[in-house]
Amino acid sequence: MTNTLQTPGVAQARPELAASAARPPRWRRALSQPKTLAGRVILAAVLVLFALLFLYPFAWLLAASLKPRGEVFDNALIPKTFTPGNYAEVWNQLPLLNWMFNSVAIALLAATTVAVMSSVVAFGFAYFRFPGRGLLFGLVLATMMLPGAVTMIPIYLIWKETGLLGTWVPLWGMNLFGSAFYIFLQRQFFLGVPRELFEAARLDGCSAWGLFWRIAMPLSIPSFIIVFLFEFQASWNNLQAALIYLNAGSVDEFTAPLGIAYAMTKYSPSAGGQGDYQYVMVASLLVTLPMLIIFAFGQRYFVEGVATQGRKG
Repeated sequence: MTNTLQTPGVAQARPELAASAARPPRWRRALSQPKTLAGRVILAAVLVLFALLFLYPFAWLLAASLKPRGEVFDNALIPKTFTPGNYAEVWNQLPLLNWMFNSVAIALLAATTVAVMSSVVAFGFAYFRFPGRGLLFGLVLATMMLPGAVTMIPIYLIWKETGLLGTWVPLWGMNLFGSAFYIFLQRQFFLGVPRELFEAARLDGCSAWGLFWRIAMPLSIPSFIIVFLFEFQASWNNLQAALIYLNAGSVDEFTAPLGIAYAMTKYSPSAGGQGDYQYVMVASLLVTLPMLIIFAFGQRYFVEGVATQGRKG
């Protein structure tokens, strides 16, 4: 008689092997969950030390913003002379409100366009199967190897021919074509979505755009928020692009990074200033607030997206 029973798997024959394979390494368990009181104290001390190292620049900036002109660079975390009036006077010294509005508007445009367009391209690579898909996706990823200095001049000449120099468009218009890194990130997320969902929608007559907008996008909100946060931060801190495309315009049209660089030059004694760097410190502190607010609202999606990607392995 032919034996039709199947040979049991490794997990069935040796359950202890499966349990040991699923268990994290011993050194990782020792670091993550110290059993002794001394180990927990040492771990807490190390975490507090690194937290203080990261918080020190922010504490120094906060202290410098509350000091008079002669004490800005004394490195004291507690000002000898508190000058809270710097926060009221900075609005008269610098067009800070205009700079922050410009930066917020440009960052929103840049983050929204790159998140949407990268998601569209990523969905095409993840769902549709066509000849040369792997080669084309490899070419997209290969663009990340090009240094920014290589494409800086050609991109500038393109925007010069369009007559859009001195406007906001060059600061966010390039995002209309997506980003290779964000396309890769979103594609990996879309590949984790069960294909049966799309096939069922196709049987119900859903179009290709409907598959993306009604199924893929709602399921990819965590990764979409991650892309939005990354690009918002990158656009908010982008001094180089603003220096190239906006430096010839009015001071009121500057972004926050370019405006702070302008303020450093304005108050420099070598440029005829009086060394009022306390206003630069106040401006630098205030321009960090939008990023803190954006991250506070998007933190839940950020953690959820990272956890989801980790579960996929």
